[in-house]
Amino acid sequence: MLENEDMEDIVDEEEQNTFLLYKYLLEVGFDEDAADKLILENSSNLFGYHGLAWQLGKMSLEFFSMYFLQDTFLVKEDNAAAPIADVHREIWQDIQESIIGNGNNQIGRILPRGTGKSAFGTFAAACWCHAYKLKTYTLICSDIGTTAEKFIKDIKNTFLENKYLEKAFGILLDDKDKRYVCNSTQLEFTNKTFIEAISSSSPMRGRKYGNSRPDLIILDDYQSEDDVRTEEAREKKWKRFSDDVKYAVQKAVIRNGKTIKKGTTLLALGTLQHKEDFYSRLIKQPTWEFRIEKGVLIDDFTDEKGQKNNGLDHYFNTGLWKKFKDILFNFKNKNHLADAKEFYWDHETEMKYPLLWSEFWDCLDYALSYYENPTSFKQEVQSDVDSIGEKWFKTVATYPRSENETHNFIKTMLLIDPASTTNGKSDYSAFLIGSQADNNLKYARRAELAKINARTDFDKYIDHAIKLLKEYPDATHVYIEKNTFNGADANQLELKINKDNVLKYRNIEIINEAQKKNKDDKISTIIPYMNKGQIIFAEEDSEFTDQILDFRGQKYSVHDDAPDITAEFNNRIENIEVVEKVNILDRRKFGL
Repeated sequence: MLENEDMEDIVDEEEQNTFLLYKYLLEVGFDEDAADKLILENSSNLFGYHGLAWQLGKMSLEFFSMYFLQDTFLVKEDNAAAPIADVHREIWQDIQESIIGNGNNQIGRILPRGTGKSAFGTFAAACWCHAYKLKTYTLICSDIGTTAEKFIKDIKNTFLENKYLEKAFGILLDDKDKRYVCNSTQLEFTNKTFIEAISSSSPMRGRKYGNSRPDLIILDDYQSEDDVRTEEAREKKWKRFSDDVKYAVQKAVIRNGKTIKKGTTLLALGTLQHKEDFYSRLIKQPTWEFRIEKGVLIDDFTDEKGQKNNGLDHYFNTGLWKKFKDILFNFKNKNHLADAKEFYWDHETEMKYPLLWSEFWDCLDYALSYYENPTSFKQEVQSDVDSIGEKWFKTVATYPRSENETHNFIKTMLLIDPASTTNGKSDYSAFLIGSQADNNLKYARRAELAKINARTDFDKYIDHAIKLLKEYPDATHVYIEKNTFNGADANQLELKINKDNVLKYRNIEIINEAQKKNKDDKISTIIPYMNKGQIIFAEEDSEFTDQILDFRGQKYSVHDDAPDITAEFNNRIENIEVVEKVNILDRRKFGL
């Protein structure tokens, strides 16, 4: 047999599939002799209709996934599959035990983004259950309808195009036979089973296929950002599910203490977004069996003072990673990112750390993601909600405006983020006069949140910019976010500058660019500068600085204008070039 050969060395597909068959016969409990005998006895029908592979797939979800769904899960030269990890094997094992074993009928996984929970959980489980008719009616519930529809599309394409399934099961899905439903949200199989995908806002109750209620309900990313934004929204989401699911499930059939037919299996897969969000509440239910996984396998610790410390924060801010961070955030060096990566590669062995999916994930990529936004990283990758909703900035350096103005400024610009809607979150137009001084610090010399709605008070908005340019004659550049007016305000400002008897001689450059980067990602880049006091504000601009100090991320902040425009200032002032004026000497003074 092929037990000593690595999969990478097997070229012939049939040989590869036979190796898989042999490997998983051992996995399910057959010894080597029994596995050899089974393969020999079934040599004429290893992979054909109801052959040995078909029989083994019914016993093992992992084998079913690795063989019948091998184009998704088995690494080959012609696909993009990644090597599976222990976390994926554990998911498959728990789903298998829940559906055909003695496992809990309500199981959940909180997994980091990028773990493949939808593929390994939702997709694999649905295909397995309906290929073998282990479940009659599956309901896949997602936060929005388009996500739910993607699940249906992937499952549909698999059953229509997968040669391994068709060879062993026959035709299970026929999109040309009008007797069966086959559309963007519903699939009816020839074995009289049914899959339906719905958004989380659609009710579960009352749904039936024939006489069957849903006997497999999968909650895959069941909540949206809107569902966790406020306490009212979180409460509403939980109440709706609690009231809904009790009327949607199929009860188990039990006679004389023996289970004749298992009831509905509920599978919840998601990422934590808040301490009181839907999944956080579901975890606390005694009838659910949950596992919470971290992407970076570094534990918190208690120091000698008895204080609990976040292990991830400590790890990425000490030792070689601290040196890496210092190189990465040295914006005076134009090659700071490349130099930081080079430092990592020079010390890769010492800087590697354990990952949940080390077969696929990269330590350098994950470290860079952490430094971009530690709070978001801890939520998305570490399933850590303790820091969600906390304020991002610990301090803001402020001095009297008169004191700030004593410094020698080498670059100055005006930055504008216009408000253009009438809702409560977008009623400020942010104006910031920012300079870089010869002491390498940056000064927000004037930072205003003006109650000017640029769409309804356009002239007032332009006039305020003109006023600030006149008050700060050393301003050489203006940055205006382009998203709101698509350049119309920049054009109008330029016209007014050219008509002004003073401003038209200053050669002011207007930068008008669209906001493309995620705001949270952009704002997170200034956290180290703010907390170190390297961006200095005027004490008089307390409304502006208070908004910065209150920022908790876009989801949990009423306003983001001040930190957003501050991030633009920090990132752009480095790159503007100021043309120095040259005074022509009077030759006559030298007698020439």
